[in-house]
Amino acid sequence: MTYGYIRVSTEKQDFNNQKAGILEYSNKNKLGNVEFVEETISSRKKLSERKISSFISELKSSDILIVSELSRLGRSTMEIMTIFKDLAEKNVMVHVIKGGFVIGDPKNKIQSSVLIFAFGLAAEIERELISQRTKEALQVKKANGVKLGRPVGTIVKSKLDGKELAIIELLDKGVPVASIAKIFNVARTTMVNFIKTRKLDISKRTDSLFHPKNTSNDK
Repeated sequence: MTYGYIRVSTEKQDFNNQKAGILEYSNKNKLGNVEFVEETISSRKKLSERKISSFISELKSSDILIVSELSRLGRSTMEIMTIFKDLAEKNVMVHVIKGGFVIGDPKNKIQSSVLIFAFGLAAEIERELISQRTKEALQVKKANGVKLGRPVGTIVKSKLDGKELAIIELLDKGVPVASIAKIFNVARTTMVNFIKTRKLDISKRTDSLFHPKNTSNDK
């Protein structure tokens, strides 16, 4: 089956131009009838939230995908490489009209390998540049006196939340922290941090916090 993927941003409306170009290309290269998948997205939408992600999952081996240009597949080299990887795993051939790229062509494996290598290298360079820009931005913030990282004293949500009473009971019975960690299937360091941040250790807690006074009339 041959598919034509058309994407425009919310600011552009050139569906017809892309569609005409894909149909002309398909006819010229005898790729058969084309079923179109159209998508309008904003620049902030993640790849996982886009229609193309679910569309790719439905493609089958030997299917053909045609796009007018690489920028229609993704907004960054890394995003495009992710899509290429998913398509390659499904043995789907990709035709990119602008530039004349054909990736996954069994008749020209050398070209496909070179293109994939080139895009992979570009994606790696892009990752390094993003990492470098992030580091430089953090250094500037630090130099300007901005404190980085999580504020001191912040309590992080834990899978142990709600189990404080049971942990206290075991601590009061003298059960070692390592053993308590095994009982709740967590690492010893996780248990130690949880006990410390929730002040469950005997030296720092008050029993009234976890053991409310008995207000019944029992004699």
